[in-house]
Amino acid sequence: MKNSSHPSRATALVIGGGLVGLCAALQLQRAGCIVTVLEPQEKPQGASWGNAGHIAVEQVQPLASLATIRSAWSRLHPRGALALPAGQMRTWAPFALRLMRASTPQRFASGTRALSSLLTGAMPAWRRMTARIGAAHLLREDGHFVAWESAASAARGRAFWTETDIGTASVRDASADELAAIRDLARDGQIAGAVRFAGSGQIADLGGLADALRAALAASGGTIRHGQAGGIALEGGTAVVRLGAETLRADQIVLCAGAASAELLRPIGARIPLIAERGYHIQSPVSRWPQDMPPVAFEDRSMIVTRFAGGLRAASFVEFASRSAPPDPAKWEKLRGHVAELGLPFDLPGTPWMGARPTLPDYLPAIGRSTRARNLLYAFGHQHLGLTLAAVTGELVAALAAGQPTAIDLAPFDAARFGDTI
Repeated sequence: MKNSSHPSRATALVIGGGLVGLCAALQLQRAGCIVTVLEPQEKPQGASWGNAGHIAVEQVQPLASLATIRSAWSRLHPRGALALPAGQMRTWAPFALRLMRASTPQRFASGTRALSSLLTGAMPAWRRMTARIGAAHLLREDGHFVAWESAASAARGRAFWTETDIGTASVRDASADELAAIRDLARDGQIAGAVRFAGSGQIADLGGLADALRAALAASGGTIRHGQAGGIALEGGTAVVRLGAETLRADQIVLCAGAASAELLRPIGARIPLIAERGYHIQSPVSRWPQDMPPVAFEDRSMIVTRFAGGLRAASFVEFASRSAPPDPAKWEKLRGHVAELGLPFDLPGTPWMGARPTLPDYLPAIGRSTRARNLLYAFGHQHLGLTLAAVTGELVAALAAGQPTAIDLAPFDAARFGDTI
């Protein structure tokens, strides 16, 4: 169906106004589509806007691995950052079994190759996107630090990162001045060592990025409509979207609804093993943390601290639960404890946030075109890499919509790898 006022232009409906959805919408618009974004919240608070702002091109190895399984017990909350709430066992136990099946050496190796190919284009895509929307100043390409609190953990950590495939990134020991700068932000004697990554980056202001993306969409005639999609349905071989009593139609429908994506696919019979991998943060509006300090991951605590334009954010936790489960205040208290014990310049208690990362068992996203409906595309399941991969995913979605060759092979990201098709 073509838009009646623009008969030569195709229409596109993007379900989800997070980073992946907005980047896809802008790329579809650039390809000539008339675009509407369907977003349930007027002020979205999802993982796109509550993350650490870290463009993590170094994370080419999927977390579905034998190493993750072996270390799980030692990382369980409250000792560590991995939370498997007993009351949510029905949610996370089936997912955990699938994760274990996806963690064989062969699947880990193939997953690393696939994720590496996707991450290679992540930073160049963000350069293109931020330049187009007039927000190049928000993209900082000055790497990040990983710090440790004991000589033993520093030695283990250095060995791990120097021996691990980190794609287009590189790593070296922090210089004496860099280490001194990190130590100046923590209590005396807390930091034993650190490394600095190059090639990774940061978005300096997630709110500013959101505003710039939405403004660019509107400036080119795009629309953001607020409403909760009730599900995707099929009319013949065409997908439509239910919105209350209304049925929405478009030449291209793109599902980018994050952790809600699997639920929206159930009406067409697709069963996708997507889980809400929930993260927590606290944010201080005031801090003496330097504006130009890159993100610092305190690896012994599985916590990353990032300076944004609007304050200092401390983020952590991998909590497997349903999207609708209430947040656990103990997680925020744990973060406050980390901040206090390290002596960081953070104005406690800080503003709390919890959001759901959309995660699939093999820790690869699902990106592709439906085999059930010729006009349905999907891009979800980006786990911890939603910010990192949003811009490059948008480019891939636009190529799919136009029927053009994609920059990388998307076969590893086909949702059919889980035994069901979309």
